[in-house]
Amino acid sequence: MTDDAYLFLVDDPAVPLGVPPASVGELSFAETSAVRAWLDAHDVTMTSPRLRLMPPEETGGIPGDVERLPVPLSDEELSRLRHRSAPRSLAAVENELLAYHHCTDGRDELLARALAAGLAPHRVAELTGEDPSVVNAAAAGRR
Repeated sequence: MTDDAYLFLVDDPAVPLGVPPASVGELSFAETSAVRAWLDAHDVTMTSPRLRLMPPEETGGIPGDVERLPVPLSDEELSRLRHRSAPRSLAAVENELLAYHHCTDGRDELLARALAAGLAPHRVAELTGEDPSVVNAAAAGRR
């Protein structure tokens, strides 16, 4: 396994290997001189149907004779790539987990603010559905 994702070329755009980089969104490496030179050398653009991107843990699936270039991805870019390359059934569950993450982001701060405002821990637990021990831990953490 490598720490880099790989850009690579396929002969047939219908091959279901990797994902088109354009489908992942903006990628910070796209305008680097190394990537521009590699794309130019192969007479393709970032939107070419032959160009694909593979996450680091799947690069072993790229055939050995395929033209490829290692590219670094930020954590956010890697998350988008993994999400885009997941099978549809997994992508749906991933969407639910992302929604959950966004809903719970800042949970501890919200619990602490509620407690600091004077809500009783049992009422905070009742309103949030959180386990009372989680709320009590937040109460202990604000002292």
